[in-house]
Amino acid sequence: MSEEKERYVINGGNPLVGEVEIGGAKNAALAIVAASIMTDETVSIENMPDVRDTNVMLEAMQSIGVNVDRIDRHTVKINGSMVKNVNIDTESIRKIRASYYLMGALLGKYKRAEVPLPGGCDIGSRPIDQHVKGFRALGATVSIEGGIVKASAEKLVGAHIYMDVVTVGATINIMMAASMAEGKTIIENAAKEPHVVDVANFLNSMGANVKGAGTDIIRISGVSKLKKCTYSVIPDQIEAGTFMYAAAVTKGDVLIKNVIPKHLESISAKLIEIGCQIQEFDDAVRVAATKRLRPTQIKTLPYPGYPTDMQPQAGVALALSDGVSTITESIFENRFKYIDELVSMGANVRVEGNTAFIEGVEGFSGAHIKAPDLRAGAALVIAGLAAEGCTVIDDIYYIQRGYEDFDIKLRKLGARIEVEKISEKVTKANFKAIS
Repeated sequence: MSEEKERYVINGGNPLVGEVEIGGAKNAALAIVAASIMTDETVSIENMPDVRDTNVMLEAMQSIGVNVDRIDRHTVKINGSMVKNVNIDTESIRKIRASYYLMGALLGKYKRAEVPLPGGCDIGSRPIDQHVKGFRALGATVSIEGGIVKASAEKLVGAHIYMDVVTVGATINIMMAASMAEGKTIIENAAKEPHVVDVANFLNSMGANVKGAGTDIIRISGVSKLKKCTYSVIPDQIEAGTFMYAAAVTKGDVLIKNVIPKHLESISAKLIEIGCQIQEFDDAVRVAATKRLRPTQIKTLPYPGYPTDMQPQAGVALALSDGVSTITESIFENRFKYIDELVSMGANVRVEGNTAFIEGVEGFSGAHIKAPDLRAGAALVIAGLAAEGCTVIDDIYYIQRGYEDFDIKLRKLGARIEVEKISEKVTKANFKAIS
């Protein structure tokens, strides 16, 4: 496939300075486009991020007869009235984790769904047992055959569902299905992430009755049909957080615009702790760092705790701090795959179980590395921007899954980063630095 034939070439050492505009939240957008097929009317979605994952999702929806009209790069109109079948199985949909949102949407509207098991980044097991438990509680029969999840019901009936673990995906999926079930559903121990709230707000804009999103108890009164709406996706807290760390690590000064500062509180708090200056505005946040960062302890937790998606970026910052830090990863077991790459750039880190022990170093040196997954890939770009010399990062299609125009936005802030097409077999010895 040609998509693996690009890489980043980075010449580090420039502080990032200027302003950057944050796009729509990928994780919210994926669930919202899935939910948009739950009405026969045309739904208009604005502030849609133009990234690989959302584009794959829209293609998969088109494959079952959904009408997708790209008005412009960030606006899409979706009409699900012509859905031909409820079996979504394309080569591309298997690559993204959010394929499972089509289960809740199709089951809610058509009382049947057949969707491949989720793919995405290999950052640890992503069991769907809580999704299955929720669908069964609503009255569906669910089986997994040959990598396909099959769910069907005569009718869906509201239920009281207690989630054994806090899971964003299952909370959203059950919320979608329950929106069109008969009667009332209560989801206890629900995930509280901003994108859960965004999907609830979107469903309500279509005429659903969802209350309590953002707390650990969500109450849903089912409705028989949903209607058209125009909806704007929230800003991406993880993209924003990534640029916040990029400013910190390069000793830069960046104004990050189009954000909801409240969604960034756990990230801002850690950056202040390690010595950054942060200014909050209504819809922007400014991050500046002038001296070497301080060490700290981080433990990833469900929202409003410190996000697992921001763990690798923090790891890069702490690897340059003046002292010893620890990061405990309590969400995904494979989230430390970037550490080996970081060590090859000169970091001093050892991982024991789900904890990384980080002894800060003065600086990194450029190296030839590869992105192991989406967030780790973005974190390694940040490391390259802070490193002395040239860093080459392969497998950047992971990064393109979730960051729109990442290299373009970084260049506008003064980063020396280029996308290089790999047309031949290139050895480590002959890659060229960029000026």
